[in-house]
Amino acid sequence: MKTVNESKTFPSVTTETMIIGVQKHREQMKNWSAFSEFFDSTLDTWIRAGEISSDRKKLTKFPVAAANANIKRVVFVGLGEGKTLTEENLRETFGLVGKELKALKVNDYAIWLDSFVTPGIEETDVAFLAAEGIHMGFYTVPNYKTSSNEAATYLDQVEFVTTANMEEVVASFDVGRIYAEAVNEARSLVNLPPNMLTATDLANYAVELAKQYDLEVEILDKVQLEELGMGGILSVNQGSTEEPRLITLKYQAKDKWEDVIGFVGKGVTYDTGGYSLKPRESMVGMKGDMGGAAAVLGAMKIIGEVRPKRNVVAVIGATDNMVSGTAFKPDDVITTYSGKTVEVLNTDAEGRLVLADAVTYAKQQGADYLIDVATLTGGVIVALGMDKTGALTNNEEFFESFMEAAVETGEFVWRLPLTEKDKKRIRKSDMADLNNSPGRDGHMIFAGGFVGEFAEDTPWIHLDIAGTSDAKAPHDLGPKGGTGAMVRTLAAFVEQF
Repeated sequence: MKTVNESKTFPSVTTETMIIGVQKHREQMKNWSAFSEFFDSTLDTWIRAGEISSDRKKLTKFPVAAANANIKRVVFVGLGEGKTLTEENLRETFGLVGKELKALKVNDYAIWLDSFVTPGIEETDVAFLAAEGIHMGFYTVPNYKTSSNEAATYLDQVEFVTTANMEEVVASFDVGRIYAEAVNEARSLVNLPPNMLTATDLANYAVELAKQYDLEVEILDKVQLEELGMGGILSVNQGSTEEPRLITLKYQAKDKWEDVIGFVGKGVTYDTGGYSLKPRESMVGMKGDMGGAAAVLGAMKIIGEVRPKRNVVAVIGATDNMVSGTAFKPDDVITTYSGKTVEVLNTDAEGRLVLADAVTYAKQQGADYLIDVATLTGGVIVALGMDKTGALTNNEEFFESFMEAAVETGEFVWRLPLTEKDKKRIRKSDMADLNNSPGRDGHMIFAGGFVGEFAEDTPWIHLDIAGTSDAKAPHDLGPKGGTGAMVRTLAAFVEQF
């Protein structure tokens, strides 16, 4: 996509669609009179009459008069009270703009940035939020319908009307677009049918990502995992005809490999529950059980693009969890890569076994801080609903730094407690060091806390995205399906930490 690096005035813009913000109190808007004079002297009358809405998230399309034929149409975007408009409001509003541009099959568009400026939101902020929102809103879930023969439409070019510094505006917009495109790639991974995304396919995607951004990559296959003794991943994989993979990506921005942030993603490409078999209704949608891996890969794509001054290692355990004569079963005792033994009480509590080995390996690869991301439990949905990511941590300062990024990106994260009593229940077993399923009560805490047993004293955050990784219905920033949850927050955290 071309971002025009040249400040435009209304008469000099040539575009299919101009995007204009309309705040309730236009007398407080920056340079509103300039557009009012250019467009039509009756513009304010139309707004007062309700023909053009200033209500937040309301869009109004208007054709432009022949005298101003260099602009085909204007989409007026209601912003409500400017003083109460938040960045999250604006990002979501631009998501609706992206959907509208897709419906209109727009190739080029322009944004009057100044019309979206408020006392708390500057032109460069608007540019970033516009790029994020529009490109996430524009996203379409890939499908395999033979009747679908319509050519794809693209946002080929954008230009800006603004009084701000154009280099800063363009730079901000381009970073926002990078963030959005990484989210959309993560969404597409989550949306892929499981027969089209095996552990091997996920590893191949990581290899291509490494080539594109000059990242160090290592892929361990089944034989290598057996040699290392990774009993967590291997036990989950026992019932499958598809081999597992352990994927490692490294981004080194400093001369020395130190002070390293470690991302760990759950990459269970399909989860039947194993012998603790899921009901039919619960099994549909389990293609998305690799949402944590998708989030980590999306974050690494952003990191590869923006090149922050921070060392990062990403480790993904990839396998499916199937039922067969060789599958692991309740009452089995397995030995993880760390040497800790686990009594298996529930084969549908498989993600934490995969993460156990991946976390241990990330520490061996030099991770000084750990963030694991996983669609781990239905318990987080019971506790927090579908729109909140649940979190655990063993380090207050580390978590507070992470939350600054989460607040900035608008991704809601809520921390749950992990007490010593919880840890005792995870460690309660007559047969092994740990058990993988202490009970249904406090399910999310026990699942994440199990992973924390392998993080040990390393500063650690657990993110359960079982609710937030998949949207059950269309929303402001995209369609039904994969959401790309935590991609932006992970990347923003690396840039800011």
